[in-house]
Amino acid sequence: MHDLTANIQSRVLSVVRSILRQNEITADVHPESRLVDIGLSSMGMVELMLKVEAEFDLILPQFAITPENFQSVRTMERMIRNQLGPGSG
Repeated sequence: MHDLTANIQSRVLSVVRSILRQNEITADVHPESRLVDIGLSSMGMVELMLKVEAEFDLILPQFAITPENFQSVRTMERMIRNQLGPGSG
């Protein structure tokens, strides 16, 4: 289970870093980093949501698309594990 959690975290970090590069934001991102504090705009957050869906091959239900779930890599990781279902970490 720990390996899957680490894998999810690694993939989310990769997606976040690619969005930051795309938006020309230079920041050191950690699992607890608040994405709005790093400089990610609301449009960046929308891009992030779409890339997370593509990366994990899932469609996030409306109730999961909240500012709380997209606060940090850690909160996104938790949301993704919940979406992937039991046994996903």
